[in-house]
Amino acid sequence: MLKVLIVDDHPLVRHGLSVLLGVYDDIEVIGEAENGREAFEMCGKHLPDIVLMDLIMPEIDGIEATRKILKNWSSIKIVILTSFVDKKLIEDSLKAGAIGFILKNVSGENLVATLRDAYRGKSTLSSEASDFLISNLKNPTVAEYQLTSQEKIIITCLVDGLSNKKIAQKLVLSLSTVKFHVSNILSKLGASSRAEAVSIALKNKMVQ
Repeated sequence: MLKVLIVDDHPLVRHGLSVLLGVYDDIEVIGEAENGREAFEMCGKHLPDIVLMDLIMPEIDGIEATRKILKNWSSIKIVILTSFVDKKLIEDSLKAGAIGFILKNVSGENLVATLRDAYRGKSTLSSEASDFLISNLKNPTVAEYQLTSQEKIIITCLVDGLSNKKIAQKLVLSLSTVKFHVSNILSKLGASSRAEAVSIALKNKMVQ
């Protein structure tokens, strides 16, 4: 029996994944966590075989949680399940020790296949993530601005025209946290306005 811990800050996502995985005889969902801190605590209590980990969560994000979990329980396999395709997120996830990186548009059949492969020690990278990395190798950004993973996601939101309030709702962050990140982004890009930051991001191919 393959024991899986589901980590996602959205209850409906956790419930849907639990129902989906519960159909398979060789998979047991041993628990759910809504952030990285809870995931770390539950790993200590239940020692799952696999953690199905979201990335953008409050308190402790998925990448930091991955590092903490594997530092303490190296036998656990961590598969990232996210909505975001970002070069730094992919790289940071793999550097943290994740064995898989897949998107939330994955089919149930492919998700289960990824979990089974991870249990056997086989890495899986979604086709979208693979294509994104290859594209970035062929077309590197003109400049590196040292944005954090969360700042890269927020700059994408800025390019999409989202307000601070909409970004906070989308990423489940406080408004003050979003304002802090936006201020940092403007500073790092040397931009005097959101519009200028968006222009710099597009010019330097920081978003797809």
